[in-house]
Amino acid sequence: MAGRLSHSASVLLGPGDDAAVLAAPDRRVVVTTDLLLEGRHFRRDWSSGYEIGRKAAAQNLSDIVAMGATPTGLFVGLGMPADTPIAWLDELTDGFRDECGLVGTSVAGGDIASSPMIVLGVTALGDLGGIAPITRSGARPGDQVAVAGRLGYAAAGLALLSGGVAVDSFEELLRAHRRPEPPYAEGPRAAALGATAMMDVSDGLVQDLGHIAKASGTGIVLEPDSFHVPALLGAAAAYLGVDPLDWILTGGEDHALAAVFPPEVRLPPEWRIVGEVVPGQNVQVKGRAEAPGGWDHFRG
Repeated sequence: MAGRLSHSASVLLGPGDDAAVLAAPDRRVVVTTDLLLEGRHFRRDWSSGYEIGRKAAAQNLSDIVAMGATPTGLFVGLGMPADTPIAWLDELTDGFRDECGLVGTSVAGGDIASSPMIVLGVTALGDLGGIAPITRSGARPGDQVAVAGRLGYAAAGLALLSGGVAVDSFEELLRAHRRPEPPYAEGPRAAALGATAMMDVSDGLVQDLGHIAKASGTGIVLEPDSFHVPALLGAAAAYLGVDPLDWILTGGEDHALAAVFPPEVRLPPEWRIVGEVVPGQNVQVKGRAEAPGGWDHFRG
């Protein structure tokens, strides 16, 4: 496995010793971790080992950039059945390697153990480069709420797969579920623009903005008309007989970024203003009596 991995400049000592050594220029380390369970977070009959590796890396790297930091290393704990094909493990490793390569980092170590099913424990580290971390608690009334990256694509792909739909015309949506494409560069960019709060959209836009609202002691109002529904998303929604806006508001596995900026900040086109921070609490969607929910980690 280690022989298939590359090593970035931030990894001073990689796999092969009792522990790895990473550079920490800022003298502070940003850390995040996720647990992925087969059958709960991914299915091998839906996704290849390569896609699972990329997805597992992406959701952790996205958390790092959501703090305004730059990823510096990834660690992977892997539990798997003894009869897991070596070719599948090689694909998984390649997926981790290639996703890390997008942000200039690498897998710096990990561990493998026998398990009745595939279990992935992934930890990512990052460096703030001298800036303050962008937390969830800095939103203030009057700030603008914006998003970068795709919304609803992965949720649509999951709905199609769950319904047994594998139509070629929807391949982009199926691929979005299997392998998200977080807007990595936009995390540090948002920090440079003066973002006051930010987070990775992993459990649904409304639900995750709710965390910002709660931490900041504010409310957030979203404007439904600000969300563009791409033709492909609209076609899939019509095919399944659902409202595509529900995917956009509640689907999280695209790992878009949601951030709050002072009203005077002029945002680049990669960021779309979708709402405003207001006095009060919770998240409201104009025209809807009750804001939709998102992913429940104990129910699904």
